[in-house]
Order: sequence, then structure tokens, then C-alpha cells
Amino acid sequence: MVRVVDGDTVVVRLVHPPAGFAGVERVRLIGIDAPESVRPGTPVQPFAREAAAYARAALQGRRVFLAFDRELRDRYGRVLAYLYRDDGVFFNARMVEDGYAHAYTRYPFRFMEEFRALERGARREGRGLWGQAPGK
Repeated sequence: MVRVVDGDTVVVRLVHPPAGFAGVERVRLIGIDAPESVRPGTPVQPFAREAAAYARAALQGRRVFLAFDRELRDRYGRVLAYLYRDDGVFFNARMVEDGYAHAYTRYPFRFMEEFRALERGARREGRGLWGQAPGK
């Protein structure tokens, strides 16, 4: 892991980058949409700082593994991936389950129904962005 950009984007250092990959890549996590904190020209969205801080706390200093789905890169050149921590935690799912990201279902992906169910559970139980306003 190199660094967390925001709740749904990280920069990773690849130990043995395969053909088509650089040693350091910006990775957009498949199937999730966290509130924006770094989009140029737009204000920081509610709960964006909390989502980024949650991702930093969960990933900082950890070794991670990437898995892929249908598309390898998005239109911005970011790698599209599922991210697993070295302890086996499926981080994309954890972000939705703990309420720090929405299930992003605009494009089909392998875990779409699971992520929808995780979001429903987070909403129902008031976790993360579905709970009390930050700072209260």
C-alpha cells in the first residue's frame, strides 16, 4: 500500500507488476462510491473526510492484494480492482458494510447483489454515513 487518496481510490506499489502495469498505480475500488473529498472544482461532500480517514486507518501500512473484474482500467486510466487486505478482509465490501461508501451499481460487477444487500444493512442499522451527522 502506498497511500489512500479518498474512500474509493488508493495508490498502490506493485511488487511484481505484470505487463501493462506500472510499479505504482492509482486504483479505483470496484463497486463502491464514497463521498468525494478531492474532486477538483467541487466542495468536499458530507462524510468524505470520515470515509477517507476510515480507509487510511484500515489500510495504512498493510500489504494488500488486488483482484479484477470485467474492465481493467476506467476512462481516467485508473486500475479497477477489488482490494483485499493481508488478513483476508475484502475491503470494498467492508467500506459498504460499515457505511463509508454506497454500492456503486451503475456498471455491472461480480458482487453487485452482495454490495446492495450490505448497503441495505448499513442503512437499516444507521452505520457510517447513514447514521448521525459527523461531529454530533
